[in-house]
Amino acid sequence: MSGPLLLGPLLRHVDEESAAVWVETDRAATVTVRLADHPDGRLEWNVPTFAVHGHHYALVEVVGLTPGWRTAYQVLVDDEVHWPEPDSPFPPSVLTAASDEGRVRLAFGSCRTSVPHDALHHLSHGVDALRTFALDVAGGGSGPFEEGPDLLLLLGDQVYADSTSAAMRDFIASRRDLDVDPGPELADFEEYAHLYALAWGEPALRWLLSWLPSLMIFDDHDVRDDWNTSVRWREQMEATSWWRGRIVAALGSYWVYQHLGNLSPAARAADPLWQELGRRRDGRPGHEADLTDALDSFAAHVDAHPTAYRWSYTHPLGGSHLVVVDSRAARDLTPGRRSVLDDAEMAWLDEQLSGGHEHLVVATSLPFLLPRGLHHLESWNEALVDGGWGRRVAGLGERLRQGLDLEHWGAFSDSFDRVTRMVDEVADGRRGAAPSSVIFLSGDVHHSYVTEVERLTGSRILQLVCSPIRNPLPRAMRALVSGMSHAARPLGRLLASSAKVPDPRWRWHGVAGPWFDNNLAVLEVADGHLRAAWVAGRVLGGEEGHPRLTTVADLDLDVPPAGSEHRPAVAHVHPGVVGGARGRLLRLLERRRDRG
Repeated sequence: MSGPLLLGPLLRHVDEESAAVWVETDRAATVTVRLADHPDGRLEWNVPTFAVHGHHYALVEVVGLTPGWRTAYQVLVDDEVHWPEPDSPFPPSVLTAASDEGRVRLAFGSCRTSVPHDALHHLSHGVDALRTFALDVAGGGSGPFEEGPDLLLLLGDQVYADSTSAAMRDFIASRRDLDVDPGPELADFEEYAHLYALAWGEPALRWLLSWLPSLMIFDDHDVRDDWNTSVRWREQMEATSWWRGRIVAALGSYWVYQHLGNLSPAARAADPLWQELGRRRDGRPGHEADLTDALDSFAAHVDAHPTAYRWSYTHPLGGSHLVVVDSRAARDLTPGRRSVLDDAEMAWLDEQLSGGHEHLVVATSLPFLLPRGLHHLESWNEALVDGGWGRRVAGLGERLRQGLDLEHWGAFSDSFDRVTRMVDEVADGRRGAAPSSVIFLSGDVHHSYVTEVERLTGSRILQLVCSPIRNPLPRAMRALVSGMSHAARPLGRLLASSAKVPDPRWRWHGVAGPWFDNNLAVLEVADGHLRAAWVAGRVLGGEEGHPRLTTVADLDLDVPPAGSEHRPAVAHVHPGVVGGARGRLLRLLERRRDRG
């Protein structure tokens, strides 16, 4: 990327009255957002950049909007227009204030690696579903819906700090010896900044993020695989020479690149780092404050004291409500009281889970509901580590936990049970008027599926999983996941029973899936009904740089009124074309590659 605008603009938190535009520049500057029109006639908002480790950022808050207001905008750096780019092949970037109308379309997904979009990497990593979606919209499409989405929710692993691409490894090697720990993994803020540039700098994606408001939450690979799995995992990391530098850089860069834009104007104004930035600017026009030391101290402190800061947040969805839950940094790993959410975070979630909404949407990077057999296996493993089969095999349990990634909600039985009780109270109308449904959105597991909790009355409880955007499971692993989903059920239940683990309060079953393609999902809430579709990219005729958008599944989710005893399954499942001649050719090439 050339010119003073290194990254962005990203359109972040947008509500009925305001919008946040985030950028990274190549120098200290004043950044201006200029609108083509505005309800009150004001057309420009500007702020000075702030510095972190020699990088320069700005978040411009555009205010005074009215619901549904739509206008094109430009970004200026020191009074020169640098967005849109000259001769851009993409349509103008627009800013649209949120509407108070009931219909909302929310795109979501997780797990996206940043590698080139050519035949070799399409073979190894598949076609990027998010980039394909961007190209489709730029060409006048909207996927399976009549109109494009209103919001994009990225559910973790948007950057991979521990499994780096060739381009990222080349950058690291230009700075330090790859044979010295942490090797090709990320070590500091400078490397995170480069990783985000690789992730968000691709032209089609950059354009998409300039007009589609985005919300984000981290998962383990934003930091390291199995982040906060257990006390033993933490001890192993803290014993290394590089972990402190990694976690400080990870959380600090996450605040700058992802979290800051999640916040509403009121939440941002209350954020301690944002307040510190205001103090350091000290009202001096054009002054660039340096936040480096404050950010590093903040990151170290909140890692050591998770209750000191909240990464979770909420966001309105028309008549519905979105609650985005941090299922990584807020964990309590104390043996005997392990919880995905510590007491303070659990109390916060308890307050957010309320009725009175058309739909209550709970987003957590880790699927709340795994296939039941795998849920039993994780619960058994937790009991095994805690001495359920005696202390002699507890060490084996910990090795299995880390080796098999047994660290989802099922591996934290107490917190899983507490959240199911809260959601039941919402669905039964004991926390205000029951919503039409409670919907969990998740990613992480590198395949997509739909699950429903078995209930006779009250709101439906559904889970929609979309993963990966671009990081597919190898074919051998796909077969294993499909097989384990069925085979693990009797085994998992038997093992859990042997360790005296009670059955979970809920019973649930798969409704659709699994799908193993690189996918992006879109959930539409309209007139009391739900519809969800999973879309993917396909390369036709050798046009590697211009994949076509295809529909993997299009689901009409018939939502009966709350209190109804009628519980229909998902109706009208329309699987898209997922194979074809190119698919057969790629599988042949994969087999040849595997044979060397």
